[in-house]
Amino acid sequence: MFQYLIKRLLYSIPILIGITLITFSIMYLTPGKPTDMISDFNAKVTSESKERLIKLYGLDKPWYEQYWNWLKRVAAFDFGSSFKDGRPASQKIIERLPATLLLNILSIILMLIIAVPAGVYSAVNKYSLFDRAATVIAFICFSAPVFWAALMLMIVFGLWLGWLPVSGIVSFEFNELSFLGKTWDLAKHLILPVFVSALGSFAALSRYIRSGMLDVLKQDYIKTAYAKGLSRRQVIFNHALKNALLPLITIIGLSIPGLIGGSFIIETVFSYPGMGRLGYDAVMARDYPVIMGIGVISAFLTLFGNITADLLYSFADPRIRRR
Repeated sequence: MFQYLIKRLLYSIPILIGITLITFSIMYLTPGKPTDMISDFNAKVTSESKERLIKLYGLDKPWYEQYWNWLKRVAAFDFGSSFKDGRPASQKIIERLPATLLLNILSIILMLIIAVPAGVYSAVNKYSLFDRAATVIAFICFSAPVFWAALMLMIVFGLWLGWLPVSGIVSFEFNELSFLGKTWDLAKHLILPVFVSALGSFAALSRYIRSGMLDVLKQDYIKTAYAKGLSRRQVIFNHALKNALLPLITIIGLSIPGLIGGSFIIETVFSYPGMGRLGYDAVMARDYPVIMGIGVISAFLTLFGNITADLLYSFADPRIRRR
């Protein structure tokens, strides 16, 4: 197992470098330069000033030299300074990290609380009214575009009913509230983003759990457990559920990048101050250091999530560990 882990980590290094190279190349080929956002909106900026800005940011050098200089800084855990305001890109990312962690951890918890029981109950009561209704709801949730669902919920609960805020993470008067008031204000701002974030994942996960349970319930050892006189509850929760939850390991492993990377769509629609919104603003401003910083973190966490899922699989299934 240790040799397998070392091998996977070594394989991840060229993959990570390749991802950063592709990302950097795409940004380099994108029309326009980051300095355009500074110079084009100021009529007093001369052509000489534009050239000085380009040289200041090192944009006059060939793309491979720019990439190599950036790679050397990243090796020292330095993502450079933001072209937008001159602040360190790593500092801007760290500031948005708690909000994104809060949103995505709550989304995963909500997804598990709803999806796992729904998937198990649907499999145990196959073709029942609940199973058919859950299937229809799951396909609707899976098919509905995230931005459309977010906008509909904002219109209904924010504009028509006025129950929930539709943007930000706290109210303007947040600092003047009591502790309970701050907690309730934060909870109200999180309800819609968390629900929308968990919507699509809930639909997929509930179907995975249902499918896994149906496959497990057909196995011979389940029939043997019934033959021993075990109750239906004991068979389902002590024997079937453990093996049916193996796909859950993969989904949780692949959810790790989202914990940090955030959701560009959800955070932008709700004006949520997380990593996704930071990435969207950086793309619109052609803020290369921030874009590459978020890209590197997302790529690293994607590889880390895959390795973690494989390791958890080996612990959950001894057959994989023996191989």
